[in-house]
Amino acid sequence: MLADARRVEMELLDSVPDGRMLGAEGHFLEPPIWEMGHVGWFQEYWLLRRLDGAPPLLPGADGIYDAFNVSYKLRWQHAFPSRGETQAYISEVLRRSLARLERGEPTADDVYFSTLAALHEDMHAENLTLVLHTLGYDQPKLSMTDPASAAPPVDLAYRPHDVTVPGGTFVLGSERDEPFVFDNEKWAHPVEVASFSISATPVTNAEFLAFVEDGGYRRRGLWSRRGWDWRRRARVEHPLFWCRHDGSWYQHRFHLVMPLESWHPVVCVNWWEAEAYCRWAHRRLPTEAEWEMAATAEPAADRGGITGRKRRFPWGDDLPAPDRANLDYRAGWTIDVRALPAGDSAFGCRQMLGNAWEWLADTFHPYPGFVADPYKEYSEPYFGHKKVLRGGCWTTRSRLVRPTYRNFFKPQRRNIFAGFRTVAL
Repeated sequence: MLADARRVEMELLDSVPDGRMLGAEGHFLEPPIWEMGHVGWFQEYWLLRRLDGAPPLLPGADGIYDAFNVSYKLRWQHAFPSRGETQAYISEVLRRSLARLERGEPTADDVYFSTLAALHEDMHAENLTLVLHTLGYDQPKLSMTDPASAAPPVDLAYRPHDVTVPGGTFVLGSERDEPFVFDNEKWAHPVEVASFSISATPVTNAEFLAFVEDGGYRRRGLWSRRGWDWRRRARVEHPLFWCRHDGSWYQHRFHLVMPLESWHPVVCVNWWEAEAYCRWAHRRLPTEAEWEMAATAEPAADRGGITGRKRRFPWGDDLPAPDRANLDYRAGWTIDVRALPAGDSAFGCRQMLGNAWEWLADTFHPYPGFVADPYKEYSEPYFGHKKVLRGGCWTTRSRLVRPTYRNFFKPQRRNIFAGFRTVAL
């Protein structure tokens, strides 16, 4: 995992010329050169310094790469090591990290912190992809991308519809037998959920376009107070990467401008935009419990409720595969929401893993009995301040995501590959 995560990180960076490694100063996005060094620093901190007590390899690195204690607003003002020096640093960290795993049978701490470092780098590879996309850089060429995955077979007879999930007692969160989970997923606990009807697929570009063309961004009554304040200040009239030319709608995709694909999920909309769309459509966002229940619960055919068994993935317990989920950069972008029926949940919800993150109604809070893991800054500082997303997107690594995995962003963030599905009122 450590070697594979680094391979993807370096393939992403290979697309960035030396002159663009600082990104755009004053932007809310991290400079690519910072991203490059940070993943090595994090790995060194936990595996070499914390576990082995080794001294820092790069003097002054803590004052550059410690994400929690160094403000992102200052990340353009550092005297960064050169690209070559940074690559040499993170390569040496990786070499030592792999060597320590080859010394003998890994301890439980070796396994835990090595997994943490690898998954952390996976997350930052996804973030780096967002940086490159938002800045309009060239789309990276990744060895794992398969052109055949970009246009999988679709059911042309498919029409948007709801599926009904019966109510009952549902166990929300990760079970203790999951090999690795983050602290905010701990632990599974019972919640009561009323019956609900949820859209089988995420909201598409075509559906969101109807909201745009009906004046949805200008209709005050569709927006909450905070949402309207954001929209007014930001002066937005459509999703971030959409544009209109000669009466037709297009979407920026890295350095390209492509026709808007009607059946792809709308992405790069924030929580406020999703909330306003729901009001326009007389719908609402699902709660965390509803979303996870629709993804993992199984119906009890003999009594009309749920069995109490929880699937590890929407389709069952088998690991993600290309015919079930658009993950691992495989398609190079989002795909048609009508594709990949083999990935449906027991209730018929499609693409609940991969393709597009999905905003949920909930603010990010701890589960009952929460105890922070050793990486205390991962979840705890953000409780009560961010909104929850579930499901992963086309850039998310399959080893990272599962239905219980909780992502979280501020409600105004609209450059992430996030859309949403809706629930009937």
